[in-house]
Order: sequence, then C-alpha cells, then structure tokens
Amino acid sequence: MTELSDTAESASGGGRRRDLTARLAVPEMDCPSCARKVDKSLRRVDGVVDATLQPTTGTATVTYDPDRVTEADVIRAIEGAGYEVAAGGDGDAAAGETSTGGPAIAPPSEVWTSSRAMKTWIGAALLVLGLGFEFLLVAQNVAVASVLTHPLHVADVLFLGAAVVSGVPIVRGGYYSAKNLSLDIDLLMGTAIIAATGIGYFVEAATLAVLFSIAELLEDYAMDRARDSLRELMELSPDEATVRREGTETTVPAEDVAVGETVVVRPGEKVPLDGTVVEGGSAVDESPITGESVPVDKGVGDEVYAGSITQEGYLEFEATTTAGESTLSRIIELVQGAREKKTEKERFVDRFAGYYTPTIVVLAILTVALPPLLIEGSATVGLAGFSHTFDGGWGTWFVRGLTLLVIACPCAFVISTPVSVVSGITSAARNGVLIKGGVHLEAMGEVDAIALDKTGTLTKGELAVTDVVPLDGASDADLLRYAAALEERSEHPIAEAILARAGTMGVGDELPTVDAFESITGEGVRADVDGETYYAGKPALFEDLGFDLSHAHSRTDGGAVAQTTPEECERDDCADLEAGAISRFESEGKTVILVGTEAELLGIVAIADEVRPAAERAVERLHDLGVAHVVMLTGDNEGTARAIAERVGVDEYRAELLPDEKVDAVESLRAEYGDVAMVGDGINDAPALAAADVGIAMGAAGTDTALETADIALMGDDIGKLPYLYALSHRANGVIRQNIWASLGVKALLALGVPLGLVSVALAVVVGDMGMSLGVTGNAMRLSRIEPDRFFDS
Repeated sequence: MTELSDTAESASGGGRRRDLTARLAVPEMDCPSCARKVDKSLRRVDGVVDATLQPTTGTATVTYDPDRVTEADVIRAIEGAGYEVAAGGDGDAAAGETSTGGPAIAPPSEVWTSSRAMKTWIGAALLVLGLGFEFLLVAQNVAVASVLTHPLHVADVLFLGAAVVSGVPIVRGGYYSAKNLSLDIDLLMGTAIIAATGIGYFVEAATLAVLFSIAELLEDYAMDRARDSLRELMELSPDEATVRREGTETTVPAEDVAVGETVVVRPGEKVPLDGTVVEGGSAVDESPITGESVPVDKGVGDEVYAGSITQEGYLEFEATTTAGESTLSRIIELVQGAREKKTEKERFVDRFAGYYTPTIVVLAILTVALPPLLIEGSATVGLAGFSHTFDGGWGTWFVRGLTLLVIACPCAFVISTPVSVVSGITSAARNGVLIKGGVHLEAMGEVDAIALDKTGTLTKGELAVTDVVPLDGASDADLLRYAAALEERSEHPIAEAILARAGTMGVGDELPTVDAFESITGEGVRADVDGETYYAGKPALFEDLGFDLSHAHSRTDGGAVAQTTPEECERDDCADLEAGAISRFESEGKTVILVGTEAELLGIVAIADEVRPAAERAVERLHDLGVAHVVMLTGDNEGTARAIAERVGVDEYRAELLPDEKVDAVESLRAEYGDVAMVGDGINDAPALAAADVGIAMGAAGTDTALETADIALMGDDIGKLPYLYALSHRANGVIRQNIWASLGVKALLALGVPLGLVSVALAVVVGDMGMSLGVTGNAMRLSRIEPDRFFDS
C-alpha cells in the first residue's frame, strides 16, 4: 500500500498542496507484465505523481495532483492499458485532503462465467466441431465460400469462427500492449493469431486462440485462489461494533468508534477493535492475531485485540485504538507492504525475463525466415548417431515460428517467485507470525545460526518463586508471611514475585504489621515486625550480620533440606545447611533471598525467571531442521546463563553482555557461521535485531516498537513458532527454486524440440504456458497448508 504523499510545493505560484491517493481494484492485472503495461499508461498522464501496482492483490494505488488530473482520468489511463477497473475509491476529495478509499484487494472474480469465459467456450465448441468435420465428417466438409480464389470448407469456417470469437480479447490485449510498447504475451499471441489467420492456417489460429484463452482463465482462477488467503486475512475484523452511548447500545460501523468509547461484545462475536476490558470476562480465541490455538481467559484490565473471538462470556471494553490503528490493521497493512519488497530471486527473474523474451522472439523470426532460404526441399542432418530430416517449406517453419512465440511467454517463470512469497507470508500471518517482506522470508530460510535472547524469549520474563526452604522449625507459611510483610512496601520485581506466591498460598491477607521499613540498596530490606527487626535480602546481607555462609557442604536430599529439629540446629550447623541450599540454587541460575533476624534465619526463598515450557523443544527442533548453531545471548550473570543454557540445550551461551556487546556477538557469529537470525523482545534488543541478517521480535501483539523495528514478529509469546518459521522459510526457498528451474527447464526443452518438429502449437500452450503457470501456482499454494504443530510436535 502506498503511503499518502506529504504536502508538496505546487508547480505554480509556490503554493502548498496535498496530493490525493486512490486505491483501485484491477482484477485482471495478475502478472508483472500486466502491471508494467498499466504503469506505462499511467506515466503518460500529466499529474500522476506515483503508482504502486500489485498484481498479487489486483490493486493499483495511484497518487496524483488534483489540480492537474482527476481520479476519472486515472481510471481511463488504466482502462487504456486494456484492464477494467472493478471498483474505485471514494471519489475525488477537495484540494488539501486525501483520498484513501478503495479496496485493499480485488474482489473475487467470476472466472468461469465471465464474458471472456463465454467467448472461450463458444470458440472451443466451434474448434471441436471444425475438427469433427476435418477428420471425421470428411464427406460433409464441403466448400461453402472462397477468399481470393482460396476455397473455404465447413471446417475452415468453424476454425475461423473459433479464432475470431476466442481471439478477439487476445488481439485487443495485444493492441494495448503495442500501444504501450510492451512486448508481452498478449502482443505475441495476438500477432501469432492474426498472422496464422492471414495466411490461411485456420486450424493453428483457432487452436492457439482457444487454448491460450483457456490458459488465461486457468491462470485467473489460480491467482484468484492465491488472493483468497489475503481476503481471509482482511475479513478477520468485523465491519460493525456495538457501542454504549448515553446509556444506549448502538450498532455502528467499526471505523466510527472513537478511542475511549465502551464497546460491547457478546458470546461468539468478534472483537472489532483493540481495547482494555472494563467489565465481564470470557475466554477469547486470539488465534487470528497470535496463532495461539488455546483460548485465553480475559477479565477486567486485560487487553483484547481486534479480530479475536469471544467464547462463552460477555465483555465490555474501552477502545484504545481506532479501527485503522488496531493490531490486526497493522498486521494487514504490513503484510500488504511486504509484497512490495522484492527478493533477490525476484530481481534475478525480472532481469532474466527482460532478456529472455526478446531473445526468443528474435529466434522465432529467424526460424520463420532462414530455414526456407537455406534448405531446398529437404535436408538431413546427423550428429553422434542421431539424424533428422528438415523440411524447407515456408508453412512448416512458419508454424514452428508461431510455436516459439508461445514459448517466448515468460509468465510461469515471472510469477514463480511472487506467488510463492505471497503464499508463504499470508500462511505465516494466519499462524501468528508476521513476515514484513519476501526478502526476510528468503533470508530466514538461509540462516546458519540463530541467536536467542534469554529474558522474555527463552524465559517468560516474569520472576516467580521456585523454592521455599524453611529453617529452624519454621513452616512454609511462616517464612512467606514474614518475607511478604517485609517486601510489601518494595517496588522491586523480586518483591512482586514473593507477594504473588504468598497470595497463592493464602497468607497474603494475614501479614503482620511492619514499622520502620528501610530499603538497603543493592542488598535487601529491613523493618520492625512485632517489635523485632527482620531482614530479607541477598546472602551477602546476612554475612554482614555475622552469619557464616562459606561452607560448601549441605544436608540436602533430593533437592530439599533435610529435616532438622531446633535442638539439633545450632547456629553454625544451620549455616552449613544454608550454604548447601544457596550454592545449589545459585548453580541453577536462581536468585536467593534469605529471611530472618540478626540472631536466626527463618529460611530461604529462591526466585527465578521461569524457562518457557516450549524452549527446550524449540531448540531441539531447530537442530533437527538443520540450523547449524543456536546460541543464547544475555546480560545475566555467568551462573544464571549457564543454568538456562544447559536446560534448554543451546550450543553456546554468552553472558553479561551489554546491548552493544550483543551486536558484537552477532557480528562474530556471522563471521564464524554465516547468516544470523536474532530473536529478542524488539525493544532493548533493538541494536542486535538490526545487526542480524534477520531480526525477530517475540510477543509483538500490541507492541508498536516490535512491529516497526523487527523484520519478523512472533505475535504471541510462543517460542515454539520459531521452528515453524524456519521450516516455512526454508520450504519457501525450496519452492521458489523448484518453480524457477522447472519453468526454465520446460521452456528450454520445448524450445529445443521446436526446430525438430517435436513440439506443436497446442503442446507449447498446454505445457509451456498453461501447464507451467498452473504448476508453479499450485506448488506455491502448498506453503499455505504448512501448520506450526507439524514442525514442533513431530
């Protein structure tokens, strides 16, 4: 989608003006050569500032100066290239305004019942009847007329009728191609049909017209099917919303809902906008946004996204965005914009096609002209045991020249990459993975190393209490009660984790009264509880209080401190117990908090950022899929990094890295292994994401920064989507290569067979044009059937 142009200097008087942008649906513009023809026609219109043509969506986004041209002029220019405009924008706006109306994708086409289809079916019927008279009803195939003394039989009339009925749209397209100086398939086929008809080769003309028309219909159908996946994405968000205004519920268009209004969503309805729940509760299916198949429970204070679907509950939420700024709208906009960024393979194909077609056209002309001049009667050529007799007749070589003209069409070759890219990107978007361009899809499939941030990527990014070890006869409840009381006034994330655990154990509402609270910077907190001073903090804080925690041995069994009675537990003995638990927890990458007084310890609380359940399996699957090296980059300490790395199974970890050091790490990985993908949260990892060949943001739903800065965004907090992303990208690259080389190979074989008389016009159309176009499209559509679970659970 083209952005609206900024205010620009007017050509006259130095005044200020604002260009208008019209988005128009051009369903029949379904190939790059079609787009080039439209582009040339638009560029001849004075006042057209810019044009973005997207054959994959069948849309034209045109920016123009309203002082010099109108939207009607733009439409006439497109139709002047031979393509009908199915729908326009909202019409022209006054100067200084912008026009954003019009479809983001062409509407579905009635391919098989269109006017073109009717002409094709009539032509096909006439061709079949003509072949019947030519080969079966020979006696009835009498002469019915003559042209320049050349008799016309019944079959000839039927062939001529088929060529005219089915060929008129082709010749018309060829006329517009010639008008716009575009050497494309319409011009080639139109020329071939007229030439064949003009010299009396009615069978060839009719066959070419009918078969090429059928090929065009099949290609239209295939492209329309490819556009279906985009339409499904567009249709996720409802057009209407129920809002509460002045105490009354009113149904209005979604785009009319303002930020701050209360929106009502009943069971089974789609959420029309992003917002925050203010009343009610329901499980919500967020799979259209995050790809998460399990519904997520939503209550007061939770965020909801446009396009998600409520289950059994009722929700009221306050809109936080307009319809055009919702997460779903941004996803759709970015997916549309992704198609504008050509991959290296697409650029290669475009360059190659620019040489391929003229070369084959020249060969076709030489094929018609040279052999009849060089060969008298017939000649036999032998090479390495193979011999072939060439006929020197003009008619024979004219037909072979026509056949080469058919083969000169690069349609299958040119669409081989874009249809694969569109299929891959839209498939990923439906599964919660936003790929912002074909270049990133291509690059992701070729990475040799993947760097993973720890916090928020391999771990949940949320601290939680993992172990509670009471000492000296205290209970778990006693330990957490005092720990929560001490931490209640702290704003540290560790305090939040302790308070959350106290709440789940039911002691959060029974906390003792705290006085004289004091935060000890970098070590912990201190406060008076029931007249006695208590401490909660790092082991170093209690060492400063006189506790000896230097002993390395412990009395632990199976991960729990051995039971010890108060009589058995002298102060030094308990210190041994503490040291053993402390060293074990720290080796596991956990943060250790001690709770007690100056005289005794109540116990130990271990806190950690929990590893995502899918992290270990995701790393394993990446290795299985062929990723050479998976490394974890983190700013955490060595012990924590080592513990997490061992648990999830990465090949290497690098700890205590500052943001700029993560960039250096990415560069060193590239030098050692090749292309590198970096996975992070899209905010504090932005430098490393930018430095990598592919930057991937985790949990990007609703996060503007991640959506804007990353090349690829995993919309949900699911590291399990990473193997799917790599597999999809790798498969897409394979499909693109298959399509390119298959279409080139088939064209080459057919071209070699033409001079030998082994390839007919019909075979060239059915196999070289129709067959290959359908083949590459069908092969590309396989990408839409790839599911994330296939590359994670298997």
